Amino acid sequence: MVDREADHRVDLIVRGELVGLGPVRRDLAALYQRWFNDLRVTRTLAWSYRPLSREAAESFLDAAFPLAGTDVSFVVYELTTLKPIGGVSLNNVDRAHGTADFALVIGEPDAWGKGFGTEATRLTLAYAFDVLGLYNVHLVVYANNQRGVRAYERAGFRRIGVRRGAHRLGRERFDEVHMDAIADEFPPSDLHALLHPTDEPPDAAEPEE
Repeated sequence: MVDREADHRVDLIVRGELVGLGPVRRDLAALYQRWFNDLRVTRTLAWSYRPLSREAAESFLDAAFPLAGTDVSFVVYELTTLKPIGGVSLNNVDRAHGTADFALVIGEPDAWGKGFGTEATRLTLAYAFDVLGLYNVHLVVYANNQRGVRAYERAGFRRIGVRRGAHRLGRERFDEVHMDAIADEFPPSDLHALLHPTDEPPDAAEPEE
């Protein structure tokens, strides 16, 4: 069942079948702090592995607000409960060239393997192409994250290259897998139809002279 109390607190901008995307909330700092102090979560991320304080988590979220810089960031919610389960962002958005870098974290381990990350990726690409008007979205995923690679491929990303041994995790090295998605290969989404409705009433007839 949907948590009706949570429903009043959550402002969803984009909805799918499994997840929704809403604005970044500073009151979720403790949740982000827990996610980024969990090695099970950060093992697949570009992360410094320094312990994250509550103050640092708040600063991290402050930097993610849409009015600060060019990045566009969302909280990922599981729709059934409206529980926040992760975050997704379009970084280094270049409106002149139509490019951005993609980043995703599903911070709740019990939300892994359920298709949430795949749908959050699709929804973010829809926002990138149909709302922001971008053309190319790029991401880097590490070769130790094969579940992530498969999810990105299902969402519409394609592999475009490998940077060999460029990521170190503890004692081990892994390749960086570079992927991108382009608007030409991504059909218009419901967001396109929302911004360009075809059922608007016709203009009023010109009055007769």
